[in-house]
Amino acid sequence: MKAAVYDHPGPPDVLRYTDVPDPEPGPGEVLVRVAAVSIEGGDTLSRGDTTAPAGPGPHIVGYQAAGTVIQLGEAVTELVEGDTVVTVGLDGSHAELRAAPEAVCWKIPAGLEVDQAACIPIPFGTASDCLFEFGQLQPGETALIHAGASGVGIAAIQLAAAAGATVLATASNDGKLERLTELGLDHGINYLTASFPDEVRRLTDGRGADVIVDSVGGQTLQDSLTALAYRGRCVTVGDAGRRPAHSLDISAMRGNNQTLSGYFLGAELFSGRRAYDLIAGLIDQVADGRLRVVVDRSYPLAEAAAAHAYIESRQSFGRVLLRP
Repeated sequence: MKAAVYDHPGPPDVLRYTDVPDPEPGPGEVLVRVAAVSIEGGDTLSRGDTTAPAGPGPHIVGYQAAGTVIQLGEAVTELVEGDTVVTVGLDGSHAELRAAPEAVCWKIPAGLEVDQAACIPIPFGTASDCLFEFGQLQPGETALIHAGASGVGIAAIQLAAAAGATVLATASNDGKLERLTELGLDHGINYLTASFPDEVRRLTDGRGADVIVDSVGGQTLQDSLTALAYRGRCVTVGDAGRRPAHSLDISAMRGNNQTLSGYFLGAELFSGRRAYDLIAGLIDQVADGRLRVVVDRSYPLAEAAAAHAYIESRQSFGRVLLRP
């Protein structure tokens, strides 16, 4: 099969399009012919992490992809050949074929396009858990969503608005913020032209945000703590800013009874059924139109390096897809 691989981590141009052996489904796994790959933020971070130990190459990066089941491993009980599914995993999405555990495959409902389904589990599952399971967002509260034009950001804005919250979000330009108002954003903050903690205080009459979903990390995470309301909850879900903080000052949190939580969807998926069922429900909400997936553009799998470079240019609005 063809795949986009790298032999060592680095910038987007380490990706090359080449032939690699077809994967074989093991017990409890299915083999999927991939139709659409949603490039996740973690994909670009993994590919670019030069501090990670080098494993045997070539490596196929990628968390999330959708397609058709073409072969079953032993002990597969729910899926059959011909099912269309969306899959997640620690790697292997940037390829024509993917072996994936049945436990992290979701059937795509009739009428939902494969491109749309390919974009749902990780960003929508992450956004929902950050807001509700860990952030405990309530109607009437204020949520601040960092990187509002990202996959997690777009999902979180819609979910928070549907829950009756006042929704604030950050982005790097006013055009992105204007587009986010169509998805439920109440107030946008251009972090390049304004101090987002100051703007959050101004927009909340000095109170701060009850829940903050921070996928950026680094100094942004530190500043998020200063934008929290009394008893506010901040959930850190990534280091998209590529400058993780070496230390974090939490000294002001105790006096304000605030909470800082870390979140990783993979840990939830492999610790019980709850997260799987949550994602199944979110897929249904996209299928029936209650939630929207936003796709920015698509690239051939052979142009994976260009697709990664486009994402890292911070021009994208929503998901960027690869097509084998």
